Amino acid sequence: MEDFQGAKIALFLGTQLLVYQRDDKATIPFPGCWDLPGGGREGNETAMECVLREVQEEFGIALLPSCVHWRRHYPSGHHSGSYFMVGTLTDSDSAAIQFGDEGQQWCFMALAEFLSHPNAVPRLQQRLRDYVAGVPSL
Repeated sequence: MEDFQGAKIALFLGTQLLVYQRDDKATIPFPGCWDLPGGGREGNETAMECVLREVQEEFGIALLPSCVHWRRHYPSGHHSGSYFMVGTLTDSDSAAIQFGDEGQQWCFMALAEFLSHPNAVPRLQQRLRDYVAGVPSL
């Protein structure tokens, strides 16, 4: 069984990245920051099951595993780490978006804008840089 805490995914529609702005609550990590779909593992789900469930819950999109073309495990010093994945959306996926009840708003953002945005989640910016730089997937 895989050992991980959660999974995030960078989903591209062409050159645009699906992002959302986190709720502005002091009780959550990175309040008000721009984030990517994903979240914590439930039960014994695999990393793929986790990220697909989270995308369904957060955006109402029923993604297929075949849309994911890159994944990497990022270990952590104090827990079992997490997965970061990259995939693609279709126009049909985009049209089907129904934003859930977590977060303030969503949009498509250019990759360069997300990577340089002062209010994006920093570790996700770094993980996207790894992908862009061609760091091997696992």
